[in-house]
Amino acid sequence: MHILAIDTSGKTASVAVTDGEKLLWEKTVYTKLTHSQVILPMVSEALRELELDYPDIDCVAAAKGPGSYTGLRIGCAAVKGMSMGCESLKCVGISTLEALAYGSVTYRGRIVSVMYARPNICYAGVYESDGREIRNLRADEVIKEDELFPSLGTEGGLLLTGDHAAAIKEKYFADNDSVILAPVSQRLQRASSLCMAAEAHRAEWDSSDRLTVEYLQITKAQKDRKESKQ
Repeated sequence: MHILAIDTSGKTASVAVTDGEKLLWEKTVYTKLTHSQVILPMVSEALRELELDYPDIDCVAAAKGPGSYTGLRIGCAAVKGMSMGCESLKCVGISTLEALAYGSVTYRGRIVSVMYARPNICYAGVYESDGREIRNLRADEVIKEDELFPSLGTEGGLLLTGDHAAAIKEKYFADNDSVILAPVSQRLQRASSLCMAAEAHRAEWDSSDRLTVEYLQITKAQKDRKESKQ
């Protein structure tokens, strides 16, 4: 079983391939959001070095959001393009926040994935890890920081991950040793984490027609259109 994963939801562009037992290939680059220039060449590089072609891939996993509006659209379009050329190819959209949690799946306990949205607003998901799989405890949401973090109990420990984790730790849990940060190497998006999540969501593998982006908040264009009608 081969899973190809691509993540273009943040400032990294990442591609990975797994076979159900081990990580075969991964490359993650900090792109400053130039995903359209690098993601498909990275996919081609992975397949070439592994001597695989699209019919050899059982599923393509993509980060479906939240994240960069442009980056998410690029990733979704790339997956749909791959599927158009290979009818047997299945795909699955994975929550960016869940994939971040899978990056720290060996931590046993609650994991909070947190990404910066705008000042004092973040994307957040609360998960529970048993060391092997992730379970969602609180639906992914875009929320005010002071509505979520002061109310989170820290008994039993808490791990923060994501691009906004360090800022949240400093702001709300600086003197709380029960709250720890994921290692820097695991704190940003990586496609290998998407592969793990895709295996856990195997029942959801489907055609690319059903792949949609989930922003969690309206886009600037939608906001401008709404305001123009008021």
